[in-house]
Amino acid sequence: MSSSSFDVLIVGAGISGINAAYRLQTEFPNYRFAILEARNSIGGTWDLFRYPGIRSDSDLYTFGFKWFPWNQSNPIAEGGDILRYLDDAATTHGIKQHIRFNHRVNAAKWDGHEWNLEVESENASEELSARFVIFATGYYDYHNPLDAAIPGLQNFKGEVIHPQFWPDKFDALGKRVVVIGSGATAVTLIPSLAEDSESVTMLQRSPTYLASIPNTRLNPTWARLLPKAVLYYLRRLWYLTVPQMFYRFCHTFPNAARSRLQDGMKAQLPLGVSFDPHFKPRYNPWEQRLCACPDGDFFRALNSTKAKVVTGVIQTVDGSGIQLTSGRRLDADIIITATGLRMKFFGGIPIYINGERLDTSDKYTWNGLMLQDLPNAALVLGFVNASWTLGADIAMQLTSRILKHMESNGFSTAIPTLENQHPLTNKAVMNLNSNYIKRAAKELPKASDERPWVSRTGYFSDLYFATFGDIRKGLVFS
Repeated sequence: MSSSSFDVLIVGAGISGINAAYRLQTEFPNYRFAILEARNSIGGTWDLFRYPGIRSDSDLYTFGFKWFPWNQSNPIAEGGDILRYLDDAATTHGIKQHIRFNHRVNAAKWDGHEWNLEVESENASEELSARFVIFATGYYDYHNPLDAAIPGLQNFKGEVIHPQFWPDKFDALGKRVVVIGSGATAVTLIPSLAEDSESVTMLQRSPTYLASIPNTRLNPTWARLLPKAVLYYLRRLWYLTVPQMFYRFCHTFPNAARSRLQDGMKAQLPLGVSFDPHFKPRYNPWEQRLCACPDGDFFRALNSTKAKVVTGVIQTVDGSGIQLTSGRRLDADIIITATGLRMKFFGGIPIYINGERLDTSDKYTWNGLMLQDLPNAALVLGFVNASWTLGADIAMQLTSRILKHMESNGFSTAIPTLENQHPLTNKAVMNLNSNYIKRAAKELPKASDERPWVSRTGYFSDLYFATFGDIRKGLVFS
């Protein structure tokens, strides 16, 4: 096998790509593989985002790797800690030696026998070939954030920042900051910015559900008596089951779930901060992702009086602030547009099958892993209602089963094929009604509610299928 020829190529060295590499070298020690990373370091999301207070919105006992346990007592971790954790995992297991940094994939072409990837590096362009490709590219555009129609924003004379492109030299000391948005990014920014700014305001069109969770770094007495391995697995089991039970509770009993979450928010609001309209969402719990507040940090910021929430619609932005349709005005020195991410699968890489470009938005996902008519390729998808890594690891378990089945039967290709199938019902590939998902719906692959043409269905059901499910249904081997 030549230096440009591989058994498997992994695109992306974020948490999904590192996990894919570990599973490959464990299950297939004789395979030759490489990870192609467009950036100059590992980490993906955790290397790209540098805004103040960035942290996980899932617990690290399930967001971290099962094969490299998170050994801290705090379930929610800051971005820098996660980046160091990923580096430790990749270094400890010899994964970094397989990463080719500054290698951007410009095109992926299937010629009927193998994949040929056109790769641009710092010094040259080259073509790498592989029998199988794993797209561990995440789900959003690294270069273009979701554009928000904010009237008059171009007139603002202060600093305008999108969290995806945070400036290296940022100073909020004594500044009046307005954060536009109410999602996880805005909820994360507010407590951090409140420490130094003169004031920080979260301006939202509509509120979201906030849930305070304990995030202490100190182990309770009972935890100190248990071996670390036992403690880790108990915590992992807790976070695998309890959040999933609450998710099901929210969908089965939405009114009861709404009341419970609202009561929790009301109990933490300081005097003078009204619950309605600032903390009364118009949708049911888990129709959009729940925002976690470690140790109630968002509500503590509100109690400091430096942070506040304003609910309203922007009429226009002028040189010194924001005018709302209600007549209220917010003066600002800095405006942060935490308005969401632009979704993009396959890293935006153009894909060609025998010379013809594949329209991925016209294809169904096969068991949340492969794409209809796309040979020998896996798209790593995580969960929207649980830790992303859980889905990423299930994807690799299923990929390993497919590769082993191909080896043991002498097959060279596996193609998800929709043949003699009755019309399928269409549903979103990511089951949330968040604005950024709805805006990208026409560009994303399709899913159904019937296996094998489904996306993620749930942790335990997907794990069962990855372990025991019939991989021959809808998948043509040759």
